[in-house]
Formats: sequence, structure tokens, C-alpha cells
Amino acid sequence: MTPPFTLSLSLFAVFSITAVHGLGSAATVAVTYGTATVCGIVAGELHHRIQCSRDGRRVPLTLPNSSFDAISGGRNFFCGLRSGGRSLHCWDTAAADGSLCPKRVFHSDVVQLADVAVGDSQVCAREVQSGVVRCWRGNKRVEFSSPSQSLRFRSVTCGRGFSCGILRESGRVVCWGGGGGDEGAYISGEIQRKFENFSMSSLVAGVSHACGLTLHGALVCGGNNRSGQLGNSVLLSSLDFSALALGEGFTCGIRRRNGIVVCWGGGFDSDVVKGVSFESLVAGLDYVCGLMTGNLSVVCWGGKGGFDVANEIPLGEILPAPCVEGGCGSSCSTYPDSDALCHGSGSICYDCQTEVPLAVPLFPPPSSQVPSSHEARNLKEFLVFLVVGSVGAFAGLCTIVYFLWFGAKRVLVRREVSNSSVKPTSSESDAYVDIIPMPNVGSNGTTFRTFSSKSHGSRRLRRHRSGSSSKHVDRTESFSLRELATATDNFSLYNKIGAGSFGSVYKGILGDGREVAIKRGDTSTVKKKFQEKEIAFDSELAMLSRLHHKHLVRLIGFCEENDERLLVYEYMSNGSLYDHLHDKNNTEKSSSILNSWKMRIKVALGAARGIEYIHNYAVPPIIHRDIKSSNILLDSNWNARVSDFGLSLIWPESEQELMSTKAVGTVGYIDPEYYVLNVLTTKSDVYGLGVVMLELLTGKRAVFKTEDGSSPIGVVEHTGPKIASGALWSVLDYRVGQPEVNEVESLEIMAYTAMHCVNMEGKERPEMTDIVANLERALAFIEGSPTSISLASFSAPLE
Repeated sequence: MTPPFTLSLSLFAVFSITAVHGLGSAATVAVTYGTATVCGIVAGELHHRIQCSRDGRRVPLTLPNSSFDAISGGRNFFCGLRSGGRSLHCWDTAAADGSLCPKRVFHSDVVQLADVAVGDSQVCAREVQSGVVRCWRGNKRVEFSSPSQSLRFRSVTCGRGFSCGILRESGRVVCWGGGGGDEGAYISGEIQRKFENFSMSSLVAGVSHACGLTLHGALVCGGNNRSGQLGNSVLLSSLDFSALALGEGFTCGIRRRNGIVVCWGGGFDSDVVKGVSFESLVAGLDYVCGLMTGNLSVVCWGGKGGFDVANEIPLGEILPAPCVEGGCGSSCSTYPDSDALCHGSGSICYDCQTEVPLAVPLFPPPSSQVPSSHEARNLKEFLVFLVVGSVGAFAGLCTIVYFLWFGAKRVLVRREVSNSSVKPTSSESDAYVDIIPMPNVGSNGTTFRTFSSKSHGSRRLRRHRSGSSSKHVDRTESFSLRELATATDNFSLYNKIGAGSFGSVYKGILGDGREVAIKRGDTSTVKKKFQEKEIAFDSELAMLSRLHHKHLVRLIGFCEENDERLLVYEYMSNGSLYDHLHDKNNTEKSSSILNSWKMRIKVALGAARGIEYIHNYAVPPIIHRDIKSSNILLDSNWNARVSDFGLSLIWPESEQELMSTKAVGTVGYIDPEYYVLNVLTTKSDVYGLGVVMLELLTGKRAVFKTEDGSSPIGVVEHTGPKIASGALWSVLDYRVGQPEVNEVESLEIMAYTAMHCVNMEGKERPEMTDIVANLERALAFIEGSPTSISLASFSAPLE
């Protein structure tokens, strides 16, 4: 993949006139202040050595044959943690002779360190076994303080004059530092207060603020907000970040679904790397460096000088994450080409909390470290719990096998309730939420003309499980692993277009020339991971092999060889509706074919027809559960296709409502009735489509921040009152322009249809058949043939 920007090898223009701070947490890339030094841990070599570049040239570094797990940069130095975690070295990058000579800060034959983090002038790291955090260096010859040894941390991060960590047991945030009148004392207090009610899974510090992800994946930021670097967690949580990087007055994150960088605060612009997928980010004072997914090279951009050209750093191929000995375990996925990148000395793991280095002592602990009687009792209790739990798990497994063996599938299915949130495996998936407050939609006292909707009743749903994928290959092709490997250039990083819980998604070209999207299940050989992959594979194959409609993304085939499980889909060359509506490059009227009212109504109609098919014609019917603009793809002819059935449910004959124990969906699109009451029906999909239609009309995101900088607002809440008062024209997307005479009636029909779809109560929303009929009528008005549609076919005419 060639990045859509020019990569200059000359860094002098960027770095010679700007001072930067490399602050934050452990990574495989680091930047420093003043000296314009960028370093990375080299991939594909026997030794995982550090390589640095300054002003576009590589800088000789001592310890060339030593391997490192992680590095982090500060004001004028960076530090690296040796593989195994028993030595910590730092390099001063401001030496008069320009050399980079290491100073050993820590060494132990017993204690292992992890999470090396460098702030403005301090460096901290965490003891793997005990969780105690140690800190060194500081300002004006004053040693930076370490936190109390009674605290046990899971991770640590550093900012300017302060450090913070996540406690091991509770997930709470504790901050310290900032003595001597330093602003860090105030900032650390503000950050700790902001996070006091959250259990965090990750935390990254900037110059004067910190951001992290909760255990549910929601974004939380605290500290200084002078430049708007804290953003708004409700709005930004919907982007579902996999990594964060914080500078002086801005924050950047990597979107989990596609690796694209999103930045906010301080006017920082990420458009210069638009469309490029990244593995990791580190931030300086006013610029960012990222590791590109395509070729694992480092590129930097930004700066107060207004730089709009990204510059590739001459470091070669850099590790995307540390190499872990002994495999990735059952809770992790293995990075593609991991063995080659680690040169056979471990695996690169992601989507898990892997301890690097592994907490395995090389020597017996001294007598002072023998567990106390209280700790020993806790250990015994844990072992008892583990044994009992293992027996219970084994008994449960035997029961499942018994039912499958004797053919009691129907009984099992009817008793199963969808009680788990399954993240989609498609690269088109956005964030999924458990507990995020919903905007007050449709409750402003305004009433709309209602449909006399047909009452089909609510039906109890189940997640489909199949015994063998070979039973569900209806009109799908069977591919060999060799065919698919050839189509994707051996599943190269250049062809990777996304990742999810099932595995990675690659673009490929089959032997007959067809472009396809290939979803490859995680290649882990761990039994538990394989079983999860097998269930997901069978479920998607069984469901999607039955769906054949021109407005659904089609499953072409599958591959089932040894432990490999792959699904092959049509490739949608024009991307997602979300990208066309909300991409900043589409600000000009001529920039997108979608900037015509006829085309937007046509897209809405196509999506509605696809949803109508799965509701009324699929056997058994299906509820999608995650209708949104990013799940509506556009083929080469600009036809709308509904995609990503990772959260979909099918229902049997039972006429009961599904009382799901856990509502899932995406912020701004999720049905309020489903979210609050856990009542799921086809009307939940209707609500999502209504939000999509409002996006098409207004050009606004489902949840967006208003121009006055106030709290984010939903497009339903923002648009509803104006449409109801007859001021539709005040909210139409300006990029399309004022509607022509023959378009006015069509837009009114679409607008009122959309508002009926987003009624608070499902029973007040129309059926998909009614929505399709009204959108057909709207399209007919634009095409100048309204009489070609029979008004008698509509259950609720809108004039």
C-alpha cells in the first residue's frame, strides 16, 4: 500500500525549528525534546536493537547487539528496557559530541521491570512481580519521587512533572509528583480526580493531561483543557480507539476498526496522513510519529510551523509491539508475520493484556519475599476455586456434548438467550457500548404524523449456532488456503484492511480476477481460542450463506483447512456511506457522487430494501442490531449494501419478545427502547435506519459537537424539532445545495419517514415495508413519475 502522501527523507525542515516533548508510555518508538531524535526497535533481526535517527540521518548507538522490549522518550533523553526486564538504560541525546552513550539506571538479577515511561525529566517503571513503581531522575538535581510501595500498579505513564498509574486490583488511577511549585502537582491532582470513578484498562499522559480507556472501552480524559485536548468522551467513545498519543495541546487516537488516526484539540491536523493505517503512535510537544501498518516504517507530521507534509524516518522496519516468548495465550491474537518480525525469538501479541516481560522469576525469591500466612490462605482459596471451577467447566462441556450427540439441538436453541455482546469481525465495524448515556431523543414534546403500522408481533430471538459448517454451504464456494494466500500475497500487511474479534480482513484478487475481502480467523493454536473461532466461523457461514440480495454484501465462499477458518466476501470498491458523508475531503460539491439528493435517496432506499429482505423474506427472519452508516457499503455502481452481521440474531417460531440481558449497538444509532428496556424487535433496525436517513439529509454524524463547543448532541435531537416545525431546509446538508422544484416533495417524504423511524416507542415506528414504499415514492418524485407509484399501497401517506 502506498501512503497517499509524499514521504520526504529530509527531516531538517521539520525538526530544526520546533521543540518537542516525547511524553507518555512504553512503546517500540520514542521521540525526544530539542534534539529531534526519533528511535525505534528494529524488526526482523536476531537482536531487537534500538536504532535512532536525527535530522534525517541514522545516529550510531552503543549496545548494538542488545535486545530491548520497550523504549520511551523525554525532554532530552530516552530510555530502553532490556529484554527480560532486568536492566534499564537511558541515553542523553543532547551530548555535545552528538554521540548516544547509555547510562544504566537499573539492574537486578531478581527483579523484573515493565512499562518503562519517560516524562519531561523523569523515568518510571513497574516491578512485574510486586506491581511497585520505581522512579528515577528529576529536575534541578532533585530525584523524582516514587509512589508508596504499598500501592500495586498494573501500568504506569509519565507527563511533564507528574506520573500516573493504574492500580492492579481496582483499575483506579493514582497520580504523584510535581513538587517545588511545579504545575505538575496541580495537574496530577486534577487528573486523579477526573478518573476517580472509573476502572481503567489503559492510560497515557501528555504534557499536562491524560487520557485512557475504561474496561468498557469508553474514552476518558482529564487535566488541562486550554486547547480542547480533552475533547468529549461521549462523542469520541464511539470511535473505539486501540491506542492514544498526547502532546501539549492535542490528543490523537488510532481507530480500532481501520487503524486511521483521529486528532482533536489545538488545531492539530491529521488529514496529512488521511487514509493511512497505523499500528502505534507517540507524540511530541506539537507533532506525532506513527508506525504505519503498510510497511512498519515510522512517519512524523505536525508542528507549529504549519507543516503539511509527512516525513518518513529512515529507521527501516520497526516492531509493532514487543516479542513475547512462549506464545500469546488464549486471550490474545498473534500479529501477522510475527515469527519473521521477531526472527523466531517470540511472538507479537495484540488484543490482550500481555505482561512483557513475563512474570517468571529466574531465581527463587529470598526469604523476605515468601508469602505471608494471609497471602498463603488467599492462594489456597484461589486454588480451591480454580479446581471447583475447572470441574464445573468440564461438567458443563460434557453436558453440551451430550445434547449435541443425541440431537437435542432444538431444545438447546430454545433455551438459549442471547446474553453476550459479540463484537463484529468485519473491518467496517465501529464501537460497541454497554453503558453510555443516550441522548434524549424524540422526547421534546413534538409529535409527528404516525404510521398505521402493521403489527407483526415481537418474536424471541436466538444467536444461531451450527454443528458443522459443511451443512451450510448453500451456493458458496470452497477455496483452498493456497488460493487465498496467493490472492492476498500471503496475507501481507499491505493487503490488510481491518481486524476484529474473529481475526484480520484482507483485500485479495482471486485467480479469475475477482476482487474480494477475505476474513481470516485468528491463527492461534490455543484450544479455547480455536473453539471461539470455530463457533464464529460456523455461525457466520450458516447465516450469510442463506442471504442473497442485491442490497446485502454477499458471502462468496469459505476455506476450512486444518486449523484455518476463512470467509470470502464481495469487495465493495466505493467504501462505506459513513466515509462519504463525514470525510473532510468531501466538503466541495463536486467531490463526491453522493452529493446529489437523488443519489442520497437512492442509497437510503437500497439500504431499506436490504433490511426489508432480512426482516420479511429471510428464513428464518434476521434482526441486524447494528444498522449505521459505516455498515452500509457502496459497490462499484454505487448501490447500497448492508454489511457486517456480527451482531445479528435470528428468531424461531416463538412469539415472545426477547429480553436480552445486555443491549449492544453503537452510540447514536441504538434503539432507546432496546437500550433502556432490553426489548429487541425488528423496530430496533428501523430506528437505526432512521438515524442513517437523517445523516443523509443533514450531513451530520449520528452524534456530533455543535459549533459553539457545547456538549455533543444526537442528530435526532438536533434535527427533529426543526423538521417538525417545517424548517427542514435549515438543516439540509449545504454540500448538496438547495433542492430543485422536483426534489422538494421527495426530501419532505424522506424527512418525515426518518422522524417516524426514530419515535421513542417501537410500536409507533413503521415496518420496513412501509419505509421502502415511501422511499420509492420519494425517488419517483425526483425522477418525475410520482404517478407510477400507487398511493393505495402506502399505509400512511404523508401529505
